Amino acid sequence: MSKATRTDTPSPAPHAADSHDMIRVHGARENNLKDVSIEIPKRRLTVFTGVSGSGKSSLVFDTIAAESQRLINETYSAFVQGFMPTLARPEVDVLDGLTTAIIVDQQRMGGDPRSTVGTATDANAMLRILFSRLGQPHIGSPKAFSFNVPSISGAGAVTVERAGKTVKERRSFSITGGMCPRCEGRGTVSDVDLTQLYDDSKSLTEGALTIPGYKPGGWNYRLYSESGFFDADKPIREYTKQELQDFLHREATRMKIAGINMTYEGLIPRIQKSMLSKDREAMQPHIREFVDRAITFTDCPECGGTRLSEAARSSRIGGTSIADACAMQISDLAEWVRGLEEPSMAPLLATLQQTLDSFVEIGLGYLSLDRPSGTLSGGEAQRVKMIRHLGSSLTDVTYVFDEPTTGLHPHDIQRMNGLLLRLRDKGNTVLVVEHKPETIAIADHVVDLGPGAGTAGGAVCFEGTVEGLRASDTLTGRHLDDRASFKETVRKPTGTLEIRGATTHNLRGVDVDIPLGTLVVVTGVAGSGKSSLVHGSIPAGAGVVSVDQGAIRGSRRSNPATYTGLLDPIRKAFAKANGVKPALFSANSEGACPTCNGAGVIYTDLAMMAGVATTCEECEGKRFDASVLEYHLGGRDISEVLAMPVAEAEEFFGAGEAHAPAAHRVLGRLADVGLGYLTLGQPLTTLSGGERQRLKLATHMAEKGGVYVLDEPTAGLHLADVEHLLGLLDRLVDSGKSVIVVEHHQAVMAHADWIIDLGPGAGHDGGRVVFEGTPADLVAARSTLTGQHLAAYVGA
Repeated sequence: MSKATRTDTPSPAPHAADSHDMIRVHGARENNLKDVSIEIPKRRLTVFTGVSGSGKSSLVFDTIAAESQRLINETYSAFVQGFMPTLARPEVDVLDGLTTAIIVDQQRMGGDPRSTVGTATDANAMLRILFSRLGQPHIGSPKAFSFNVPSISGAGAVTVERAGKTVKERRSFSITGGMCPRCEGRGTVSDVDLTQLYDDSKSLTEGALTIPGYKPGGWNYRLYSESGFFDADKPIREYTKQELQDFLHREATRMKIAGINMTYEGLIPRIQKSMLSKDREAMQPHIREFVDRAITFTDCPECGGTRLSEAARSSRIGGTSIADACAMQISDLAEWVRGLEEPSMAPLLATLQQTLDSFVEIGLGYLSLDRPSGTLSGGEAQRVKMIRHLGSSLTDVTYVFDEPTTGLHPHDIQRMNGLLLRLRDKGNTVLVVEHKPETIAIADHVVDLGPGAGTAGGAVCFEGTVEGLRASDTLTGRHLDDRASFKETVRKPTGTLEIRGATTHNLRGVDVDIPLGTLVVVTGVAGSGKSSLVHGSIPAGAGVVSVDQGAIRGSRRSNPATYTGLLDPIRKAFAKANGVKPALFSANSEGACPTCNGAGVIYTDLAMMAGVATTCEECEGKRFDASVLEYHLGGRDISEVLAMPVAEAEEFFGAGEAHAPAAHRVLGRLADVGLGYLTLGQPLTTLSGGERQRLKLATHMAEKGGVYVLDEPTAGLHLADVEHLLGLLDRLVDSGKSVIVVEHHQAVMAHADWIIDLGPGAGHDGGRVVFEGTPADLVAARSTLTGQHLAAYVGA
């Protein structure tokens, strides 16, 4: 066997292909970016920092990731592109060296009541195949185990052409699905409280219906009052059995009302279709409030909440049905799958095993596959999306993460950091938008945007290493080593809120006294039962104002002024000053520019090409009819007022000719939560996650309540803003409120008067109170994971 002889020749010049090791961005102007030009190293972990609203997402998601996605879409045929979302080219001069971008964002997963963790991750699809092959008795194909497929059958005559003759044949078909026929695969059935739908002492003419959207005179109301099935002048309690049946349950019937063809339907089926088939979280607040009052949801008595038909539940593998498997904690299900010895199913079992192990590895082993995906927090949803990328063999891909540590305990952040480094070490470029110092610390390269937010941001303040950032004089650099200290004296409680025998989700009969009149922080690892305790066990209703992490829903016509109710007093002030009606000052109503219908831009649809949005020439993007802009208040027209930042508007409506106390109060709350830089008319769709959460907090601060429950208010907040938030929480408590915060941020824990720590682990390893007391006592005891991390944080 001959060996090649080695000669010491000089190494050849680097290959031209190896020179493309940077993603180059030149002249980025998306949203508030001010001609940003940077170079990002490939196959490294780059963290983007800066205050909320400084332009991080505009650079990473709306410029780099959006252009990568657009270029990939252009590789498909025009026919395929017609079915894909169209993406406009970002406002940037040059983007060079891009690789395929995989975006893992914090968008909540679909809130459809049929969507579960299992259906969202393909784990259910694999389980269905497994049970259709191995389940005893055998009941059919994988469809027979799907709660989204109903069992249907039918028969009839079909006409077939054969040898020039037309022959009629009888055919029948049947599909065996796994959907429970009673609840239609939802797992819950609803009972309607009739007293919440109408006042039976009144007649329809007197306005008996009390359902939102059913106002006397409206079409919804006239459908019933003019149907002719019952006497509209007779009180509902005097209806005969037949009249009540027609009023509440009659099947769809075509009829004419006021000369218009309409479909009449009993009140209950109509409400079920229009309101109950929607996800509760997607409803408008007043409709959600009505549904909560009028509807009681209980587990379906036929399937026990499993969503599956009796046949699907009867087929078992070693005594376990698919319903049992989906209800197991994923860490237990992974062990069950590991124990299945079936060579014929080896490839499927290996893939299913890998998916379930990824759940455990990413810290979501406490979930179950039947958990509705709409109930996952933003952080959990993001980690569920990460699962399909963990075992991927793809390399040289750009992974883009949006605050992957949201909702994570410091203990879990270490695990997440390990996953980010693993993705990088496989040869991928990892771009992370992040505020947590623990994740900034592991970066190979840091880009700090700022210096402020909104129009005061959009510039690169620093590029380089973490050590360089620490030494720099940027806002992030100065605050990177911030450590909150314990209070010298903690507040004395003014009373207690007793929780006894709480068993929501994984809580194990928890008894706890929450002190009132203080700042209480509920903490523990992800999945330990914090939200179950705070949202599921604190009696809602009188005096409890709950601010959760639910997404703000709004179109591009919605803005901070419409969302907070600020626009109403502003419109009234303009109307009063000019002697006209308030509707003129709404771009969604009478005051809208007729050319662009109040949108400010005109959208041109170009089929599979990206649509073009051009500023309306008629109103020059101001959204209002020219005649409306002639009316002034304090020397400004309505479009100029909507272009003001909150801080300037607060001054404008605070005194002088434009003095409007109602508007001034709302603006004060927006400034309190650190949104002084937002313009009143900025579309909600352009706000960052942190800005939306604070906008929601500002809105809820108007509610009259004695107990405020906040769910991770530091999500999306820069280190410098956390200090601002602590001041706001202190002001709330000092004004006589009780504040209960579910939080992982050590600065908030250290600042608390009282800490309730749940654990010790997640899922069935959690659900118990492992510590109650002051932060100083928690650090002194170091008996829990939280105590150990908090001790390290304060340097005790």
